[in-house]
Amino acid sequence: MTMIFGIPIQALLGQLLVGLINGSFYALLSLGLAVIFGLLRVINFAHGAQYMLGAFVALLMLKFAGIGYWGALLLAPLVVGAMGAFVERTMLSRLYKLDHLYGLLFTFGMALTIEGTFRYFFGASGQPYSTPAALTGGVNLGFMFLPIYRGWVVVFSMAVCIAVWFLIEKTKLGAYLRAATENPVLVQSFGINVPLLLTLTYGLGAGLAALAGVLAAPIYQVSPLMGSNIIIIVFAVVVVGGMGSILGAIITGYMLGIAEGLTKVFYPEASNIVIFVIMAIVLILRPAGLFGKDA
Repeated sequence: MTMIFGIPIQALLGQLLVGLINGSFYALLSLGLAVIFGLLRVINFAHGAQYMLGAFVALLMLKFAGIGYWGALLLAPLVVGAMGAFVERTMLSRLYKLDHLYGLLFTFGMALTIEGTFRYFFGASGQPYSTPAALTGGVNLGFMFLPIYRGWVVVFSMAVCIAVWFLIEKTKLGAYLRAATENPVLVQSFGINVPLLLTLTYGLGAGLAALAGVLAAPIYQVSPLMGSNIIIIVFAVVVVGGMGSILGAIITGYMLGIAEGLTKVFYPEASNIVIFVIMAIVLILRPAGLFGKDA
């Protein structure tokens, strides 16, 4: 059996793949956070709750409307994104002229309210969500048996991340969004509806969180606590990548997922804290993050 640093290569490659799968969720969630903070300057603590909402919307669609995974993959992000847009337009937009702390506290309170409501109606225990028939089974890679669904999650997450980066950085709409955050008065003078752009931006971020929730539902049980269990890690990813950096959120999400997987091989006891150790080191050496812009 081939060994690397005394570790069987099968175990090493297997954990690399697990880290890539976890990194897919980290990247997709941190991307939504980065979009909202980068364009709205709001630290969205409700992101974990919106991730949980996406999973629950998929579950409820299946139970009460017979809409399966593929329909939920499209509809759940639209539903949660529309809810996020409504919250932004009616409440969050009133806080933009105040200190950033007000937006943080508002979204934190919203997260607690959403989680508490779902815990009241569904309890704290998780509920299963079946894998779609087209993605069941697995592939023998030689060093591990890869479930097809987990491979789908990696490929689909990468595609979504690249598409959102292209939208924000390379299209005219993305240019309008970035310009609206820098000088909204000037952009509005060209006849562009800046408040609508900001509303759509928050809706996009919430929709990305919900999309991650739908992808996670067949892997993890659908639970009111699933958002609070992952959001701290996602915030760490965003900080390491650089607050507001779209590319940083994507690359760092996958990097830290892989780092977490490798740590489980070489030093399992540290696997739960390695991301936070990396965050502390990055903040000491480069406070703006790996891809952030120095003030």
